Amino acid sequence: MDEADLIAGCLDGSLRHQRTLYERYAPKMMGLCMRYASSEAEAEDTLQEGFVTVFRKLDTYAGRGELGAWIRRVILNTALMAYRKNRKFQLQVEMEGLEFFMEAPDNVFSEISARDLMYMVQRLPDGYRVIFNLYAVEGYKHPEIAEQLGISVGTSKSQYSRARAMLRQMIANEEQKVRGRAI
Repeated sequence: MDEADLIAGCLDGSLRHQRTLYERYAPKMMGLCMRYASSEAEAEDTLQEGFVTVFRKLDTYAGRGELGAWIRRVILNTALMAYRKNRKFQLQVEMEGLEFFMEAPDNVFSEISARDLMYMVQRLPDGYRVIFNLYAVEGYKHPEIAEQLGISVGTSKSQYSRARAMLRQMIANEEQKVRGRAI
């Protein structure tokens, strides 16, 4: 089924077309939701809410650009709305007791698998995780992130820097565990 038929069927309320659209895009969108949610259940809720919005607003899709990119934007906005709704001063994390290895080289991120890195990113505090994903994964600039989340540009930059430092520390800890087992 081509994209135009799929859209037309969804707009006509065809459950078969809606199921096809969902099955075609849900796996990729679940990955997006997992990057912004603090649990798999929260990611599943965000995915469902996002697709409800997709089906409700599909008539606004102008056909410019890929449908997948439009769906991704709707799902991302849904994830950010869920984050903003659920946050309770989560952007500020108590720094006491945390140690960072700021001198770790940037290539440390390239030495682990994408799956391991995604798991580590999910373990970041919510504010760090959201800003890290928006900047490093989605490609947003700090002024855009600040506007989306209602924070200052400086806060966005510092949270991103702290997220990177925490990830470096997590990677260093994992490397120490692996070296410890090898001895």
